[in-house]
Amino acid sequence: MCAVSLAGGPFGADALRELLPPLLDALHEGATTRGGPLPAGGPTAVTRHVTATLGPVLPEHGTSAEEALRTLVHTLAAGAADPAHPLCAAHLHTPPLALAAVADLAASALNPSLDSWDQAPAASTLEALVTHALAAEAYPDAPRPDALVTTGGTESNQLALLLARERHPGRPLRTVVGANAHHSFLRATWLLGLPAPVVLPTPRGTVDPAALDHALDDLAGQPVLVAATAGTTDAGLVDPLPAIADRCAAHNTGVTRTTGTSPGATPADLHVDAAYAGPLLFSATHRELLAGLDRARTITLDLHKLGWQPAAAGLLAVRDSTDLAVLGHTADYLNADDDTDAGLPDLLGRSLRTTRRPDVLKTAVTLRALGRTGLGALVDACMTLAQDLADQVEKSPRLELHARPTLTTVLFRPYDADDPTVASIRRVLLTEGRAVLGRATADGRLWLKATLLNPHTTLDDLVQLITLVEGSTPR
Repeated sequence: MCAVSLAGGPFGADALRELLPPLLDALHEGATTRGGPLPAGGPTAVTRHVTATLGPVLPEHGTSAEEALRTLVHTLAAGAADPAHPLCAAHLHTPPLALAAVADLAASALNPSLDSWDQAPAASTLEALVTHALAAEAYPDAPRPDALVTTGGTESNQLALLLARERHPGRPLRTVVGANAHHSFLRATWLLGLPAPVVLPTPRGTVDPAALDHALDDLAGQPVLVAATAGTTDAGLVDPLPAIADRCAAHNTGVTRTTGTSPGATPADLHVDAAYAGPLLFSATHRELLAGLDRARTITLDLHKLGWQPAAAGLLAVRDSTDLAVLGHTADYLNADDDTDAGLPDLLGRSLRTTRRPDVLKTAVTLRALGRTGLGALVDACMTLAQDLADQVEKSPRLELHARPTLTTVLFRPYDADDPTVASIRRVLLTEGRAVLGRATADGRLWLKATLLNPHTTLDDLVQLITLVEGSTPR
């Protein structure tokens, strides 16, 4: 009867214990079947195999819990792009820590919903403690920092724009971003009914403060949110945060480049999308790359990138918790006034979502197990790997390095290859299931992109990656 057993309650652990062996066997066997970073054959072969294995999605009669787990988990594992494989290095798609994945199983088994205290008594307190601690890490000198748990950078960036819009009711908020910014800002302005962002060119990959100065002068008198990036998706670059913060502060006081005064100071708040680079805060060696981060009014952080959490594990940190008051909302069955007055915590203002799982548990377990130094060591290891890969590219007479990496992203390409050839090399490696590399355009050319987020990757793995690319280059 395991198929209809419940995960919670006094007997839930027994039901889970019975199902774990077939689940773990299927994960192991699926990875063995795959034998590499992703399945060979490309989309057609994978679709054909999954479709044939699955059969009727909703059969008239079921099989058994063990059979369903073994069949479908094996199929998913065999057909996965496995971020734990050292040659799977295309995206900001992290191999999650086993510890965090197991904690996530506990969250699923208990299934608290963080939309009312009576559904998540301990989880709501845990979330409050963890989010405050992480916000204080980003804003060490702020008196009232806080953070909301989100599904990732896209939701965090949308929330940042919403909070900025609500600070200026009745006045159209303008958003200024670099061409290097995440695509979610364009979607967020569309969803919120805001004017499309002013996009600053970033020919060197990062925002030029002088160009920002001109844009802010052109928007004088209008409320503005400047969105900087700490860790661009394509090249892993960090905008000059101190200089950008200086320009926002100057325009907030009415100083312009031309007259020294302004007919009406531009309220220019700073938001930093640090979804990628934010966890450098844990590294004593590299946190200096985030200098100026604490001057932002809001910050996007993702711990399912350089935090090794199963997705989703996003945060929006705010310097002042009073900025979150506009998210307050009342639904009588969840946070009736008399319940709140009687001391039951009101959770609806902690998210735009209603039903919300305790994603904070896996993060809390990870923070407790590893501490700041343990997480910092993982960050440092991946930063070193990027430098090692850059060294290997520079040693190869057949490959060209775009630039020394800032974070854990390395752009490279074969010498004398045109863009269609570079794109073809990547697709060949994908189709053959041998390596997963990303692609990025920089300086008007297409580059192969390696994003190194696996701290267990070795120098031999990097050499193998280089060898695969060289071997796939037409001679």
